[in-house]
Amino acid sequence: MAFEYRVGDILELSCPFTEARVTELTADDVHVEWPWWAVDPDSDGVRWNGVVALAAGPDTLGWDREVFRIQPAAGELAPDAVCRIGIPPTVVHVIAVRNLDPPRVTGWLPRPRREVVCLRAGQSLDAALADQGSAFDPEDDIPRRVELLFRPYAFLEIGDEVADSGGRAWRFRGAWDWQPFDGAEPAAPTWPLLLLTRDGDSDDAAAVDVTEATLAGSHDEELARWNDLAGLTPARSTDE
Repeated sequence: MAFEYRVGDILELSCPFTEARVTELTADDVHVEWPWWAVDPDSDGVRWNGVVALAAGPDTLGWDREVFRIQPAAGELAPDAVCRIGIPPTVVHVIAVRNLDPPRVTGWLPRPRREVVCLRAGQSLDAALADQGSAFDPEDDIPRRVELLFRPYAFLEIGDEVADSGGRAWRFRGAWDWQPFDGAEPAAPTWPLLLLTRDGDSDDAAAVDVTEATLAGSHDEELARWNDLAGLTPARSTDE
């Protein structure tokens, strides 16, 4: 599915299971010949041997981050065996989107031009951790299916300026990242909303859409729906 990913998006990922040869088994990982990428002959200083290590099972490091799964289970495999790897339908939420310019040199082709970082449903972002979740490149030639299940504040664009029902002006920097012009609390707008500017200009048609979308509901209801789909309880704080 082609679209611009955004932090806060809730996605369902899947990928058809594809045959791959097992090259090595360790206590934590199953090493397989990756069926989708090619070795990059022009990568200076970075070499890839065509093998990817996947977490072997629920009790191994990385299992809770990895979306790819192996059939049959690791305990039934041996070196040179043929297994199947793919992604069963898996709900994730996006915590970062990074554009890579120039594309990152990884040792394989295609070189990643974008990185979407996700957490599995039920996992919450911890600002104290430097590395969370798993990343994928949407253009990496893996036949991954991506379905956008929910985008909070889908009727707004990043950078939109709005006025809320209390007359306060806000800049929308993301679903849970609102910047009030007055710097005061609370840190979320009250609906309905009036679009003031988009890309620095007025947009009458978009303003009608924004107002109509917020005639019913509230920021808290948008957050509650997001939490439900993301499998997070208690509710995610609006200042996270």
